[in-house]
Amino acid sequence: ADYADLLPQLELHRNNVARHFAAMFADQNEGGKDSPCLEIWDGSLSGRNASNQLGTMGFANPSHTLALLAEFKHSARYRRMAASGQLLLDQVVPQILEAASKLANPDVTLARTLSVLEAIGRRESYLSLLLEYPAALERLTRLACASPWAAQYLAQHPILLDELIAPREGSIPDWGASQGALREALLANAGNTENQMDLLRHFKQTHTLRLLMADLAGTLSLETLSDHLSDLADVLLKEVLHLAWNGLRQRHADTPRFAIIAYGKLGGRELGYASDLDLVFLYDDDHELAAENYARLAQRISTWLTSTTAAGVLYDTDLRLRPNGAAGLLVSQIDAFHDYQLRHAWVWEHQALTRARFVAGDAATGIRFEAIRKEILCQPRERERLQSEILAMREKIHGAHPNPGEQFDIKHDRGGIIDLEFAVQFLVLLHASRYAALTANAGNLALLKLAATLGLIPGALADPAHEAYRRLRRLQHSLRLQSENRARVDRASVAEIVAAVTRLWNFLFEKPA
Repeated sequence: ADYADLLPQLELHRNNVARHFAAMFADQNEGGKDSPCLEIWDGSLSGRNASNQLGTMGFANPSHTLALLAEFKHSARYRRMAASGQLLLDQVVPQILEAASKLANPDVTLARTLSVLEAIGRRESYLSLLLEYPAALERLTRLACASPWAAQYLAQHPILLDELIAPREGSIPDWGASQGALREALLANAGNTENQMDLLRHFKQTHTLRLLMADLAGTLSLETLSDHLSDLADVLLKEVLHLAWNGLRQRHADTPRFAIIAYGKLGGRELGYASDLDLVFLYDDDHELAAENYARLAQRISTWLTSTTAAGVLYDTDLRLRPNGAAGLLVSQIDAFHDYQLRHAWVWEHQALTRARFVAGDAATGIRFEAIRKEILCQPRERERLQSEILAMREKIHGAHPNPGEQFDIKHDRGGIIDLEFAVQFLVLLHASRYAALTANAGNLALLKLAATLGLIPGALADPAHEAYRRLRRLQHSLRLQSENRARVDRASVAEIVAAVTRLWNFLFEKPA
């Protein structure tokens, strides 16, 4: 007759279902009612006995682990769970405890994995999945052991737990096939913008996790990983552009003569897991409605990328590299872009062009952009003036990222990543008028080798700098996987690397006596 009568009876039936459900999984997955991990969790084994048992299992700080388990079990979130959910969690936690004990750092692994369980605790289907597929539970703990960032990623996107059942970390992504499948799914949801946004986000998250598992398993080099993450972004930008254009009420053409240009990490194909996208929008269209429609298109693309849905954000974007920066138009006519680059752009904007590339949209506009890029990069430049401009920008960046501590900032300190990137950009801008091959968007490593082959820098400087850049990027990547807020390390540990970068920098920028 009313909710007051319904709820007690409903709870009775749910508890009966949960009891039978738990008994079924207990038969399949529990190591018996007397397992030490179960006794620690349910309190049968407590105090010194529990601490001793955890110590025997390899936990370095048993008292802290016991406190962590107690805090989790007495948390408001656990107490508010339905009885069925509590029964499931009461089976999952002992198995997590046992799995963590078999890994290199069980204390940290358990804490990270519990944070994932806390995020999924009220979604009983995920707890059931971990019980039904012990291999998925083991993979979850291994990921948590290897990287706090990986654990946080799974906690933010628990739908990805399905990927742990039968992971594909050994396979090389087929981006053509993946894009085709994504396009079909998006078409099947035509007219439902929210579903399409979530499909894009789930596509990104699924492929990111697959790459992450391969990365942590050691089957991908950092350069290959960055290539795949860049390919993933390219695929998503192509689909977002397609959806955004078709979603405009006013279109003056079936296909837009519009291009998305990537700068920075995506432009240089050095994208990381959490990198934002530096984008510039161009069009090559004389139609009277072109400027208005493409401005709306650019805004819509930004909305598709940055809107927060139930599945999160697709990408954060930075659009300030467009002509005139944040004060400029969101989208530029390509002739106006050409004129700006020739007559008004700063040297740092030409530096940015060394890592820019067409990624989505009208191929003809992309070809025009590439021709403009090469023309600008191949302009003759006076060495001392170029040195002065680049040194001034380097000082400005250094001043904006002070490091008063003793540790070395991998990216911003002298002898770090930015010094080497600036050195390569200097070589391109200074010598591309004679050696057009330097305009290739081939990445810093390849350009360093090319500069040495052309005799622009000695091999004795190029080779150590080449290796230094690879090692600095690997260090930066490793620290990010450990969720370090700042990529800083002990100075002594990178002294050789810093020296190699500094020698190249001094060769290029120190004035001769």
